[in-house]
Amino acid sequence: MKIIRSGTQASISPMPAEWFTGTVRYDPMLAVPEGSDLGFGHVTFEPKARTHWHTHPKGQALIVTFGCGRVAREGGKIEEIRQGDIVWFPAGEKHWHGAAPDCAMSHYCIQQEENGSPVKWLEPVSDAQYNGE
Repeated sequence: MKIIRSGTQASISPMPAEWFTGTVRYDPMLAVPEGSDLGFGHVTFEPKARTHWHTHPKGQALIVTFGCGRVAREGGKIEEIRQGDIVWFPAGEKHWHGAAPDCAMSHYCIQQEENGSPVKWLEPVSDAQYNGE
């Protein structure tokens, strides 16, 4: 058993511009433990902030904890997400997620690593894509 005390892990902010557009903070909750491939964290997006397009080799779950956001998968329409919503992206599905234009959004992210990485980062989400144009 391991207890990770609240406040003992530093926030990461701002998140790298090569993976995110806008102001995003990541609060690690559980780094991938020895012998496991599971990790999760809490991500906060300021209004209009978003991830770049990306995929996860074993999928990803999001649990929205605050605010209003947007998610989209390649070829799909933008969906609104709110506190309490759970989003599942299957393995390899190209997608993005972030805050609404006028409201911040936070979520837990839960994913597993494959070959030492939980994510494959791709190109930025354009303003037109973010706006559903």
